[in-house]
Amino acid sequence: QVQLVESGGGLVQAGGSLRLSCAASGRTFSSYGMGWFRQAPGKEREFVAAITWSGENSYYTDSVNGRFTISRDNNKITVYLQLNSLKPEDTAVYYCAVANLPFVRLATAYRVGYWGKGTLVTVSS
Repeated sequence: QVQLVESGGGLVQAGGSLRLSCAASGRTFSSYGMGWFRQAPGKEREFVAAITWSGENSYYTDSVNGRFTISRDNNKITVYLQLNSLKPEDTAVYYCAVANLPFVRLATAYRVGYWGKGTLVTVSS
C-alpha cells in the first residue's frame, strides 16, 4: 500500500522559513517525478514545485520561484520543500504528490498518481 506522509508544516511569521518533508512508502519511486501542490482556503489546488526522477531538474510556479527549493533523496524515498521568505499568501495546505507514470514531468494535477494527506502552513503578517 502506497503512503505519502508529509511533515514540517506549522505557523510562522512573514519572512520566516519552513522545511516540508514527504516520505513515501509501499513501493519504489526512484523513476517517478515528485512534487508539491497547495490549496488555500476557498481556492483550487495549485501546482507549487516538482522535481524530476533523477533530481537534476526542478520546476516552480512563478509566485514561489526564488523563495522555495525542492529536493529529493531517492535512498530515503523522500522529497523536501524548503520555504523561505514566506508571505501570508503562502498560507495553504501543502500536498505531496508523485507522478502517475515514470519519467514524466509532474506539472499538473492530471499527472498525479498519488497524493499525501497534506500539511498546513500558516504564515502570519
